[in-house]
Amino acid sequence: MRVFFIGVCGTAMGNAAVLLKKLGHKVAGSDAGVYPPMSDVLTDAGIDLFEGFEENQMLDWKPDRIVVGNAVSRGNPQVERLLRTREISFVSLPQLIGEDLIGDRPSLVVAGTHGKTTTTSLTAYALEQVGSSPGYLVGGVPLDLASGNELGGGESPFVIEGDEYDSAFFDKRSKFIHYRPRILVLNNLEFDHGDIFRDLQDISRSFSHLLRIVPSDGYVLLNGDDPNLLALPDAPWTTTISVGQGEANDLRIVDFEEDSEGTRFRLFWGGEEVQEVEWNMPGLFNARNLAMAFLSTVLAQVEELDLNDPFSSAALPDFSACQGVKRRQEILVDKESLVVLSDFGHHPTAIEGTLGSLRARWPGRRIVACFEPRSNTAVTNVFQDRFADALSLADVALLGAVHRAEKIPEEKRIQPEAMIKRIEDAGKQGRSFVQNSELADYLENQLGDEPTLLVFFSNGSFDGVIDRVAKFALSSP
Repeated sequence: MRVFFIGVCGTAMGNAAVLLKKLGHKVAGSDAGVYPPMSDVLTDAGIDLFEGFEENQMLDWKPDRIVVGNAVSRGNPQVERLLRTREISFVSLPQLIGEDLIGDRPSLVVAGTHGKTTTTSLTAYALEQVGSSPGYLVGGVPLDLASGNELGGGESPFVIEGDEYDSAFFDKRSKFIHYRPRILVLNNLEFDHGDIFRDLQDISRSFSHLLRIVPSDGYVLLNGDDPNLLALPDAPWTTTISVGQGEANDLRIVDFEEDSEGTRFRLFWGGEEVQEVEWNMPGLFNARNLAMAFLSTVLAQVEELDLNDPFSSAALPDFSACQGVKRRQEILVDKESLVVLSDFGHHPTAIEGTLGSLRARWPGRRIVACFEPRSNTAVTNVFQDRFADALSLADVALLGAVHRAEKIPEEKRIQPEAMIKRIEDAGKQGRSFVQNSELADYLENQLGDEPTLLVFFSNGSFDGVIDRVAKFALSSP
């Protein structure tokens, strides 16, 4: 089959295109910006790339099927041609993944507001470690796997992060509905994606729909410390297992400690220790991610679960060498006077958790947090006060330019000056910038000899500021 991807350079679209190519299909795609690293990945895989969305490029390639990316909307010339003529069948990416990549294999779906990419990567790593041959799609760049995509083999699970965001402009179901999980991981649940969900109840409804399609021989792994997940309707037809710190959880995280040497904790089941963990990945949030990956890997190996002792018949993974995923607390510069990190955090809870972890890892250092309001929710005032409170955990908070501020009505737009006032009222220093380049200029002039940890929070490029400042820091004495 000849398959054409509209919007092929997105992480998920690109990885799926590579997997489809590995299945033996002819694959091509278009995008507005065709540039490394994804363009290199696609070209190396033998995928034809077209820059721009000129409709004849698509038609001249003679595709049998079109995959329309989530970032593609009405008005796109290739989309308009599809809708106008109905010459070629088209699907959303999640539908393609569910039908062509997962197919009849057992799927292991990682869902939740935070931690999906890291938990997916850890789970795929763990399954490979115990001798399985999983397929997977990771929505980032994993540091412990050969790539972000793998077909796997046989009846081994297919591991994928299940996003609650909608599938395409013509399919408003959450993406994860298409993946039909046999093992479902629910990391956490908070309000997010304010551009498509009205409130927490609206998001919870999508998660409730997901719970309904887990089969009776499947499993639901639930963060038992999360009140929003506990408020979801029960799924009595499926075995549900809780994971967390609280005593009511089935798999417990016990004796969590974090300092400059790393992170340590133990996993308990039924009052018995099943694994002791020492690793370098930061934060309690990553301990939860590991616990979910650990239990998922065990469950993927057992045919009939013995709740009294689910671990005796399974190989247990070792996570001690794991590094995680790029742009998750990723260290770019590590010098005596300056440490620079890049983080994907774009939700107040994620920023708060990361800053708390960094404070434990680098005690005594001044922490400077730079935040780019970029996601569809972060550019609005929905979380304005919560962002300010989270950033107040740093000593200095610097706010970058609001991404595409002109597209947000002023009454709904995040107000950086109001955030800075709230940060200063909390006793911390703050400053906002109209242009991200101004923030970079400021940092290059202000970074001195005081031991400092500089962390950038953005789910985008920060207009090149992160790379620019990291290069400046590396070249400075």
